[in-house]
Amino acid sequence: MALAIEGRSIPGARLQCCQLHNYPLNNTVPVSDKKPPNRDIPIINERIRFPKVRLLDSDGSQLGIFSSREALQMAEEKELDLVLMSDKADPPVCKIIDYGKHKFEQEKKAKEAKKKQHTVDVKEVKMRYKIEEHDYNVRISQAERFIKAGDKVKATIMFRGREIQHSDLAEALLKRMANDLTEIAEVQQAPKKEGRNMMMLMAPRK
Repeated sequence: MALAIEGRSIPGARLQCCQLHNYPLNNTVPVSDKKPPNRDIPIINERIRFPKVRLLDSDGSQLGIFSSREALQMAEEKELDLVLMSDKADPPVCKIIDYGKHKFEQEKKAKEAKKKQHTVDVKEVKMRYKIEEHDYNVRISQAERFIKAGDKVKATIMFRGREIQHSDLAEALLKRMANDLTEIAEVQQAPKKEGRNMMMLMAPRK
């Protein structure tokens, strides 16, 4: 392809230009292959380059304001690390600690917090409005176990054939269940019909 200069086309000029600068012959410009900075790299020791930092000792006591070089030297004298704790403060806050131990403790706390997190699920308990007393007590035990685990309970009564004409009996049974679980559960959705079923939603009492 020719290169136009002052209205004139100079054959081969574009080719020579691309060869000179090691550009590809298409219309693209080389993109830098530099990787973006890794935000996960901890800012410790030599990576701390603030003019001044507020320095904390390993026990949390304040040592004063020092230059980054002075703070790092103090950490090295104790055979510990200088770790940036907050860059939002003025001046930034650094602490002299064992970074390996600090990282281990942080990861341990994160795992423990994750274990304590509970995802609330909706557990369903199904029954018929003609349910026997023994079977009803089994359903109550199931619902109680779900509620105490922090989950919600959807109590469902299923109708067959003409049983749907007795929805008042099904509603009474659901209200009985809510009353039996009133100490640990509260009704989030009152009994209502859904197709050929009647359901009620309960949640752990706050």
